[in-house]
Amino acid sequence: MNHPPLIGDRFGRRFPYLRLSVTDVCNFRCSYCLPDGYQKAHNDEFITVAETGRLVKAFAGLGTWKIRLTGGEPTVRPDFVSLAETVSSTPGIRRVAFTTNGYKLPERARSYYASGLRAINISIDSLDPRRFHEITGHNRLFEVVEGVNAALNVGFESVKINTVLLKGLNDDELDGFLAFVESRPVSLRFIELMQTGDNLSYFRKHHIPAAVIRSKLAERGWALQERAEGAGPAVEYAHPAYAGRIGLIAPYAKDFCNSCNRLRVSSRGALHLCLFGSGGYDLRPLLQADDQIEELKDKILSLMQFKRSSHFLHEGDTGVRRHLASIGG
Repeated sequence: MNHPPLIGDRFGRRFPYLRLSVTDVCNFRCSYCLPDGYQKAHNDEFITVAETGRLVKAFAGLGTWKIRLTGGEPTVRPDFVSLAETVSSTPGIRRVAFTTNGYKLPERARSYYASGLRAINISIDSLDPRRFHEITGHNRLFEVVEGVNAALNVGFESVKINTVLLKGLNDDELDGFLAFVESRPVSLRFIELMQTGDNLSYFRKHHIPAAVIRSKLAERGWALQERAEGAGPAVEYAHPAYAGRIGLIAPYAKDFCNSCNRLRVSSRGALHLCLFGSGGYDLRPLLQADDQIEELKDKILSLMQFKRSSHFLHEGDTGVRRHLASIGG
């Protein structure tokens, strides 16, 4: 099968991967993201199923083949399954994933799989129930872990765990997380805490470099793995005695942005060239009719000239990113 040429930027990077936020709403209150819960700031006219279909068709026409549905918490949308079905049935899209906090996942995993979703990332920031409650605002650790098991049982091809690394809150839990992946074929990824517009004091208190985990993995015999085609930003490690893997996402690491392969569209239809960019470019006027697809593709290609070589988090520049719930991280 012939695939369209991959969309690229002026630095030679290619973008097979689109992260599509479908809502800003989240029903958890994670301390590093929405400590006060979701606050409605303006009219919540999130991207519709029809608009999503047109957007994804345009990106597929530019060579994008992997879509991740994010939020907020994407599953709070009552039409989430319809959204997933629309995306997964788009010609040219080979992998549809989503990121979730695991809310009601045990009873919903089968319907998500039936909609065409094949990869799932589940947030678990602590395996200690008290700490989980402290970090997320919810006493749902058992439910979320059961959701991991349900996702494996219904046949998801990729099950990953997202763990934000937090000094003083979960940085002493490595052995527990390793035990979690010993018999489960999942990839547990430690994500280095990132500074956003409203978390500076929290960031200074709880940020810890991912290199701390890297050295501990090396001491325990974990080996670096080759990066897979279309993979996200994680660097993965494996151990022969474990069914699962450990990944590290270290945005402050040298040359982190060199391997960038993903673009982002917000829940209101704006293209974001970087998670920490200066703003988005409104695509929504070109999502209203099927005969706009070619114009939409031309618009996306024209905007790629504005993608920067790197984020500038090292300089404290978080762009317009007030918190990560606004575009799915």
